[in-house]
Amino acid sequence: MAATSSTMLSLGTPAPDFRLPDPAGRIHALDDFAGKPALLVAFLCNHCPFVKHIREGLAALARDYQQQGVAIVAISSNDFAAYPEDAPDKMAVEAREGGYTFPYLVDASQEVAKAYRAACTPDFFLFDRDRKLAYRGQMDGARPGNEVPVTGEDLRRALEAVLAGRPVPAEQKPSIGCNIKWRPGNAPDYFG
Repeated sequence: MAATSSTMLSLGTPAPDFRLPDPAGRIHALDDFAGKPALLVAFLCNHCPFVKHIREGLAALARDYQQQGVAIVAISSNDFAAYPEDAPDKMAVEAREGGYTFPYLVDASQEVAKAYRAACTPDFFLFDRDRKLAYRGQMDGARPGNEVPVTGEDLRRALEAVLAGRPVPAEQKPSIGCNIKWRPGNAPDYFG
């Protein structure tokens, strides 16, 4: 299983805009989350073993922090023509079975992934109240087969700091997972 790391978008970067459908066709946009104390954007996909490994922990983290007003949205940018297990109808099943309490959106053009410089699944981007990037990196050190428990400790620590109005330490560990499955000829230049 090959692993790709986050590109580590610059801290302080404004949240790139998005307007994407969920599998039922309802549109969700960045502006929908205005007024929330924090916004977590997670790039996921259905078939990635790294995402499967943290799925329950991510769902638990979401439940904990949504109660505190944090907005959470997941985005799948994989080429679902080449990877049909990541198609929108399968995303709806994954969201239900995974216990996701947040929108799981379809980035069919892959332009939103490019705007966020997303590289892998999972890839996490936490924005503060002003929608400036406060954290990007791993949920925790758990990986398939490494025996580290899924706790969400890195992401939880960042969420706690943002909610308390404290800066998140700048030293952050990149997320590691499967590379986003780009459509032929659509891979971004930030890997070069």
